[in-house]
Amino acid sequence: MRVLSVPAGHRYVAHLAHPDRADGVVRLPDPPVPGAAPGVWWPPVALDPQWLRDHAPELDLVHLHFGFESAAPGRLREWTAVLRDLGLPWVLTVHDLTNPHLVDQSRHAEHLDALVPAADARVTLTPGAAHRIEEEWNVPSHVVPHPHMAPLERVGRRRCGPARPMRVGVHLKSLRAHVDGVGVVDALARACAAPALREEVRLVVHVHEEVRDPSCARHDADLVALLDEVAAQGSGEVRWVSPMDDEEFWAYLSSLDVSVLPYAWGTHSGWLEECRDLGTAVLAPDVGHYAEQGPVTTYRRTDQGPHVADLERALLHLRCRRPRAVTAAFRRAQRRQIAHAHQQVYRAVLGRHGRWVPA
Repeated sequence: MRVLSVPAGHRYVAHLAHPDRADGVVRLPDPPVPGAAPGVWWPPVALDPQWLRDHAPELDLVHLHFGFESAAPGRLREWTAVLRDLGLPWVLTVHDLTNPHLVDQSRHAEHLDALVPAADARVTLTPGAAHRIEEEWNVPSHVVPHPHMAPLERVGRRRCGPARPMRVGVHLKSLRAHVDGVGVVDALARACAAPALREEVRLVVHVHEEVRDPSCARHDADLVALLDEVAAQGSGEVRWVSPMDDEEFWAYLSSLDVSVLPYAWGTHSGWLEECRDLGTAVLAPDVGHYAEQGPVTTYRRTDQGPHVADLERALLHLRCRRPRAVTAAFRRAQRRQIAHAHQQVYRAVLGRHGRWVPA
């Protein structure tokens, strides 16, 4: 069956495929984006209703994942209407019930209102997210777990014993909207300075260079001042960095004992899965559905930000006991199950549209 994934050029989507390509699914490449470099999929050309009309005979099914943020809600409703008129079945994976790039969620809510009820089938990653979808739109979802994100050959590599002190990292990147930079760094610095942890942990903060550039839209003067203070007091390492390529990113995560997710809101996380693949413990906020994705340690968020005593408790727990790392064998078997689950969803949807696909 020929499936147009929107987008195809994303590691999550690539890792939905059977590791031995034994699922009978051909995921078509992303249509070239005019004026963009090769391999760039955004904004997705396949969300153009006219493109769908022109290329419908080449497709059996469309599976939308990401990339609809820039489209007007009315444009998405037109897109779903064209799919319906063409008799072209489509599936939606609901990754984000709240958009990590937005503070005001009203536009994202309109997008979901246009897409979720219209899909022939919905997939999501956790039971909690599926429950929220059913509550909000009165439609069911298939729960299929998040696949590995690091390459299988990197998953479960043997690591040295726990570092002394334990390296606790938080990467703020370019301060995406849901990143609570000041709140998380301040709370972590105070938790790491607690008498029980002072000699046991080392805080390492990474952040993109543009955040300290006053001419950049991502500049945050309060965060820069806090990080300067953390560095000056020696209460943590602060590293101003450029965006990493994949190899640099995997090396970075592998250098940490614990990676702290600095999110004020969210739903699911690919970063969390990268950590699990590489044997790095995850300390995640008690928001969204991060804790349902896999074994993670959580910390509480309050209206004032992360709860310092809870962070201290969580770090003490991780100092004594780390979650068991996943193995390549587990991820490979899981990926077979994920591929089979998607194959079954696709077959059911195609069958309802009278499009028979041989077993």
